[in-house]
Amino acid sequence: MDWDDMRIFLAVARGETLSAAGRRLGVDASTVGRRIARLEQALGANLFLKAPQGYELAPEGLRLLPHAEAAEIALTGAAEALRGQDELTGQFRIGAPDGCANYLLPQVCAKISEDHPGLEIQIVAQPRLFNLTRREADLAVGVSPPQTGRLTVQKLTDYRLHLAGSRDYLAAHPPIRGRADLKSHRMIGYIPDMIFDPELDYLAETGVERVALSSNAVSVQLQAIRAGAGLGIVHDFAIPFAPGVERVLTDEISLTRSFWLIRHADDRHSARMTRLAEALASGLRAEVARLEAKVSP
Repeated sequence: MDWDDMRIFLAVARGETLSAAGRRLGVDASTVGRRIARLEQALGANLFLKAPQGYELAPEGLRLLPHAEAAEIALTGAAEALRGQDELTGQFRIGAPDGCANYLLPQVCAKISEDHPGLEIQIVAQPRLFNLTRREADLAVGVSPPQTGRLTVQKLTDYRLHLAGSRDYLAAHPPIRGRADLKSHRMIGYIPDMIFDPELDYLAETGVERVALSSNAVSVQLQAIRAGAGLGIVHDFAIPFAPGVERVLTDEISLTRSFWLIRHADDRHSARMTRLAEALASGLRAEVARLEAKVSP
């Protein structure tokens, strides 16, 4: 058994299909299938069970998984030691909700790229939770700490959100002096059955029951607010990117949420991943503080 066999085994275990593993490895699915069959024959054990959704780990595969992951960590550590402590290179994938990915990560990753030109940084912006066990990302930013999985979690920073509307919309519609006045205004928010984390159910805290225009992406919601489609809850750190959008009822409706940095537990042994996590954490804290300071009190 060699490392290349383990690499293919891990790719199928994480991707759960031959095609997904092939895309990760840069080879065709049929090659992946042949390599897995050869590995199973060499070990005398079935590592995977074919299911309607793809490939599931068989009991023997589940027993092999931690050993394959340990080999991966050891080889990564050896490569890091040979490169030296100051050089960060290779591919680095960050998963984040689209608000963070759109308005914070580009600036933060620009600085990390400037400091470490050998890095290839990928930002995956999706309104859902990321599965780090399947290595959908190397690090993930979440809006709540996960309660299950072999993960390490650290709080990054709090951030604030307020009700907001465009100046044109506010000028053309009845004044807003209190929550009761919201009944005569169109509201913008998340599609209710696509809220993937209770922390994102912002409008529930305003007492609003009906959403006139909705999207699963906060960037789309903010553009709708800028276009004068109605009022919505906006991240304070996003307001500097939306000229003409103003906060309303700041004394009555003010929300605080938190970002959390989530890593696979095994990555705590990787000096490279620790340095990347530290750079990302410090950058996000500073960027939230910088952008929120631009918003008028």
